[in-house]
Formats: sequence, structure tokens, C-alpha cells
Amino acid sequence: MLTIRGLSVFYGDAQALDEVALEVGDGQIVALVGANGAGKTSLIRTIAGILAPRSGSIVFDGQEIGGLASHRICNLGIGQVAEGRQVFPSMSVLENLQVGAMLPRARAQAAVSLERVFAMFPRLKERAAQLAGTLSGGEQQMLAIGRCLMGAPRLIMFDEPSLGLSPALVGEVFDTIRRLHAQGMTILLVEQNVAASLQLADRAFVLENGSIVLEGSGAALLDDPRVKEAYLGL
Repeated sequence: MLTIRGLSVFYGDAQALDEVALEVGDGQIVALVGANGAGKTSLIRTIAGILAPRSGSIVFDGQEIGGLASHRICNLGIGQVAEGRQVFPSMSVLENLQVGAMLPRARAQAAVSLERVFAMFPRLKERAAQLAGTLSGGEQQMLAIGRCLMGAPRLIMFDEPSLGLSPALVGEVFDTIRRLHAQGMTILLVEQNVAASLQLADRAFVLENGSIVLEGSGAALLDDPRVKEAYLGL
């Protein structure tokens, strides 16, 4: 579904990504792991159209999207659950969800999507009229995921979805990702919890200093001595 080849990205003269190549197959969970500053968020932001590549290609479902405006990329079916959740705090839960359905691809099925989101996250239905800024961190993460689903994505990019959450809520987030995958959603997962993300992933890539240095199945990387030493403390 998503193929990246030779992708290089710069912030001014500072290189963030260097000749990155990876693939995300239809219906897969693909994990991208690496230390802080490795370039993971830069890759997500480039796929989403927030950053422009210096060189290389990003092909989604057969179409080159590198350098397209972010709203066009969203409307092709790439959704993002951003790091830090980024809900609209002064808007209600329902209004936040309705914003997610403003994409042309999503408008006709907005009512069906809303029922799906409320079925997945009953707490959001209970708090539909509540201001998003008054929700707990876990509820805001549910809202961020729900808002993404309202856009009818085919691929969801999760950027550090468990960041700042309690262990119990982290479990809920990973359960949600499992449920979405079971429903056929394709997922690119950037996550600080390396062990949990590799356990979920069909395939995984390790990013260091802007370059892919390891790739393989999630199980294989979980058992790789280099990953164990660098990211799992084993």
C-alpha cells in the first residue's frame, strides 16, 4: 500500500532522513522504532505532507504523493494520530469528531463513521457534549483515534500513541490498535514501547540517525541481539 524509496529530508542544512526505504503492505501493522531524534516523526510528517522531501519517492496505492499538500494526502486515505493527541480543547468531543469527517472522502459516511467510533469508544459517546480539553489523557487519545477514523482512512499512522499514559491506558491503546488491525486497517506504528510494538508488528524497521539500519518481521527484530541491547535493555 505504501512504498518509500530513497527518501531524504532536511531541516535547512540539517539532514533528518537519509535515503530511507520501507514498505507497508495492505492490512499489515508495520512498526518503526528508534531512539529520540532518530527521524521517526520526520518520516511521519513527510508522508503526511507536512514536510517536503528533498529527494526520493513516496507511493501510496500506486500514486506518488511526495510533496503533495497534506489535505490532498488525507483525502487519499492516509490518516494520522499525532504525537501529543492534539485535540481541539475548546470544542466538544462531538465537534472534534465532526472535524475529522470534513474530508470530501468522508462526508457521505459521516453518520456511519460516528456510530462506529462510539461503538469502539463508548466513553466518547457518554462525553459527546463535554469539552475535549477537560478529558483525561486516555480519553483524549481515544478522541484523537476516533477523529482519525472519521476521515475514513485506509492507512493510519500512529505517532507515539502511548506517550504520557499510565500502563493500564497503554494497554487500552494497544488493544485498540489490535482491533483496528483485525478489522482490516493498515497501520504504521511509531512507538517508544519497542517491545509492545514489535510484538504487534508484521514487519518492523529500525531507524538510527535518519537511516534504516535493520528490518525484518516483528518477531525477528524482537529476538535480535542488537535490538535487545539498544532498545530493550537486555
